[in-house]
Amino acid sequence: MQCITLPSSDPYFNLAADEFLLRNSGDEYFLLSINERSVITGKHQIPHRETETSFVTEHGIPVIRRISGGGTVFHDPGNLNFSFILNSTEGKQIDFRKYTLPVISFLNSLGIDARFEGKNDLKVGGLKISGNAEHVYRNRVLHHGTLLFSADLDFLGKCIRKNTSVYETRAVSSNPSPVTNLAGMLGTVRDTMHFRDLMLEWLLAYQPGSCKSSLSDDETRQIDELAETRYKSWEWTYAYGPDYRLRKGFSYEGKEALCDLSVRDGVISQCRLTGNDDLEKAGNLLGGCRHMVSDVRKILEKENIFSSGFDVFNLF
Repeated sequence: MQCITLPSSDPYFNLAADEFLLRNSGDEYFLLSINERSVITGKHQIPHRETETSFVTEHGIPVIRRISGGGTVFHDPGNLNFSFILNSTEGKQIDFRKYTLPVISFLNSLGIDARFEGKNDLKVGGLKISGNAEHVYRNRVLHHGTLLFSADLDFLGKCIRKNTSVYETRAVSSNPSPVTNLAGMLGTVRDTMHFRDLMLEWLLAYQPGSCKSSLSDDETRQIDELAETRYKSWEWTYAYGPDYRLRKGFSYEGKEALCDLSVRDGVISQCRLTGNDDLEKAGNLLGGCRHMVSDVRKILEKENIFSSGFDVFNLF
């Protein structure tokens, strides 16, 4: 097994590395990475439904879809990401307990009583420290997950949408759990990078035949290209996935109003805003618009419908 510490903190690149090595190599890998602040949704989720769109937009937090299923997770420099890319027997690839066993064993070696609970979580004392997801490609499996070391849990909470009931969709929903960091349990571990290095050295000793490795220049170039063409694209993160409907009440100019819009392939197929004439006119203009804050805002500002401040996030 090739063990690689990815030097980039770019979440687009590091997610692309998982996919590229899964699809373009027969080798087995263990990858470790630490990303900048970002929100990563599962393959079959609706990003606006899972994230607090107003908060991530105002704070410039990238929202990125990964190729594996499961729920939404938050990355920041206090979070360690790990990936196993392994050859497997067809029909037996999905096995969360099997692929989290090395992680649990590593944490046990540091005195942490981590346990596999639920469908795909690792918890300590009933609190979640790790979310995991998998993706199968032919006879290969990608298993990747997070380890909360010293993540900004307050910021994490503000990025994730609390009330998802305003969205109607068959998309996969997240299952939020109370979370905790590992740093307070590991007094001798200095920071996330030290934690990463300890995990790498432990895995090298744990897994016979494993060795340190790195990406070649050509692999790096191709991963960069995949990050640009897929992971940074609106088509992948927002247009991919099931249709959805948003029904949301809000207040405008002291009166009750309602947003009722439907989205297919990331584009508003119909929109009805009720409450006053300005709202109705705005709703009629938004059909065919991408359901993105910048696109909706551009149309509304161009038409100059609202004389007083209208919060575009009423439509998300």
